[in-house]
Amino acid sequence: MKHLGRHVLAEIYGCDFDLLNDIEKVEEIMVNAALEAGAEVRECVFHKFSPQGVSGVVVISESHLAIHTWPELGYAAVDVFTCGEKINPWDACNYLASQFKAKYMTAKETKRGIFPVAELQVAANL
Repeated sequence: MKHLGRHVLAEIYGCDFDLLNDIEKVEEIMVNAALEAGAEVRECVFHKFSPQGVSGVVVISESHLAIHTWPELGYAAVDVFTCGEKINPWDACNYLASQFKAKYMTAKETKRGIFPVAELQVAANL
């Protein structure tokens, strides 16, 4: 079976409050995580909540990175979805954990777009 992409869902704990609550820093770190993984950044959308928290998405040619922060808990929920073989979503997740000064991270990977090889060959010839 062949897959189209890899999707890592990460729980990042023990992060720095000020970093998770700063929309400009969160966007900068997210963009740099995409670049660190070798992705090509296309667009970004981020929103600051009141009294705290940031949500945002970095659209990359290879799919996306998304984040939702709870600064008061030192927690960030992150997903990194990459298509193709050249980008490693774990590189982006590890970068995010280090830049947010996380105490620990748990994460799991799911393969997306799983098709029998014959179906992919037929679709490629259409």
